[in-house]
Amino acid sequence: MNAIILLVIGIAVLVIGYITYGAWLAKQWGVDPSRETPSHTLEDGVDYVPSKAPVLFGHHFSSIAGAGPINGPIQAAVFGWVPVFLWILIGGIFFGAVHDFGALFASIRHKGHSIGEVIQQNIGDRAKKLFIIFSYLTLILVVAAFTSIVAGTFVASKADPTSVANARTATISIWFIVLAIIFGSCVYRKNAPLGISSVIGVLGIIAIIALGYKYPIFYLSQEAWMVILGVYILVASVTPVWILLQPRDYLSSFLLYAMMIAAIIGVFGSHPTLDMPAFTGFESSIGYLFPALFITIACGAISGFHSLVGSGTTAKQISSEKDARPIGYGGMLVECALAIIALIAVGYVWSEYSGGQITNPTQVFATGISRMLAAMGLEQVEGFAYSLVILSVSTFALTSLDTATRLARFMFQEFWLKSDETPESVTGYKKVLCNPYVSTLITVVLGVGLGLGGYSKIWALFGAANQLLAALALLAVAAWLGNCGKNNKMLYFPMIFMLLATLTSLVLTFISKVKAIAGGAGDMAAWLQAIFSIILFALALVLVVEGVQALAKKKKVENN
Repeated sequence: MNAIILLVIGIAVLVIGYITYGAWLAKQWGVDPSRETPSHTLEDGVDYVPSKAPVLFGHHFSSIAGAGPINGPIQAAVFGWVPVFLWILIGGIFFGAVHDFGALFASIRHKGHSIGEVIQQNIGDRAKKLFIIFSYLTLILVVAAFTSIVAGTFVASKADPTSVANARTATISIWFIVLAIIFGSCVYRKNAPLGISSVIGVLGIIAIIALGYKYPIFYLSQEAWMVILGVYILVASVTPVWILLQPRDYLSSFLLYAMMIAAIIGVFGSHPTLDMPAFTGFESSIGYLFPALFITIACGAISGFHSLVGSGTTAKQISSEKDARPIGYGGMLVECALAIIALIAVGYVWSEYSGGQITNPTQVFATGISRMLAAMGLEQVEGFAYSLVILSVSTFALTSLDTATRLARFMFQEFWLKSDETPESVTGYKKVLCNPYVSTLITVVLGVGLGLGGYSKIWALFGAANQLLAALALLAVAAWLGNCGKNNKMLYFPMIFMLLATLTSLVLTFISKVKAIAGGAGDMAAWLQAIFSIILFALALVLVVEGVQALAKKKKVENN
């Protein structure tokens, strides 16, 4: 299969989906640009801050992307390029983008509160508590996994010359944080024009990349970086969003755009043929096609983490409801385009990936893109392109990391509060637990502590929890739309499908881990996955039963 044809068809279908289905959803749900958003009515200068649409898109996209749209398609490529390509397009347009747009819009109409609050008002208090527990556990897994992943891309030793690429990535990343703080101060406090500031910011990115590439200065161990990252996310998740979160995410989006442009140039310039089978069968090294394909490819098609980002930070910053479709629906489709590029990258180096010479998805992605550029006669840029891609993926993972920490803080606080309470109005133990510094510290200690064991022991748990979260978020949005008397039928099939896929995956995981434990091959990770599978399954069933009852009750009222 020619990669150019695959890329052109994919992007064309995504654009058509945005123009047609995305616009239809906005009309069905009643998006109203004249209605004030929570960023204006509840503006506090810390979490509720009206933001320019391009800046907020950069934050939202950088937060939801992470390493997901790269890792998922590459790992699922063992089924062949056809099922991966179809799921990215179908899942992205009719599942993921609907999920992201719906969660963001529902949160906007609920004062920028999380999906947990949406559940409380439209399903019930117990359902809210269960959902928050579920979401918080998922976010702890995100913090653990991404802390370990980012630390792994920074580890370097002067005794090992081959680790200099990691030292460069770490050095550039540190300078990137400094640049973001300066950018945020200029735009939000000095009211510098966004266009001019963006140009200067991009030039600054180029400068720090060149500086860090030539003079790497950070050579630290995995454990040291885990501690440093823990301190960083502790600070980053409690500071006002304009200081670091918004500007860093906005600037990091330019890294992504540069990476995607480089990849597209490589595809069109080298016009590669995918050296991989179209379909390998219904069973592979990662399991059966159903449910493995739909669990493995999350961020490139549908991901529950996105609903927490949309309803956790983005809804508090969106300036107008008209921005909800391009940010919520459009942001997901751009992520689908990145997933297609990841599929092309693994197809280009398929023989080495399938042969076991290159196994790490990030390295597969970087190798594929850099070699396509080299095939155009640009051999001299192959090494730099490889480093740029590694840096970009690391930056997105870091972005997802501190966004997840902030979201976990929101969730932890919400758990202790009634609908009419705020962290400032409560007393006693609630006052302590709802303190942003205390709730963040608890989250960081749990997440980083779990991450010290390595992300490979956590990733399988995160995949199942993440996709189940997506199904529950769709259930919450469906309940809210139903209570508002608006069309929610488009949410039923994605919700039911993701529930079936995830619950099936949990059952299979539980069976395999029990067999391993019974056979004497089960370690602590196997016990953890088996127990976690039971907890997730039980929480999901209770939430689904209560959600279905809420939908049925509304239907009964309408029929009467």
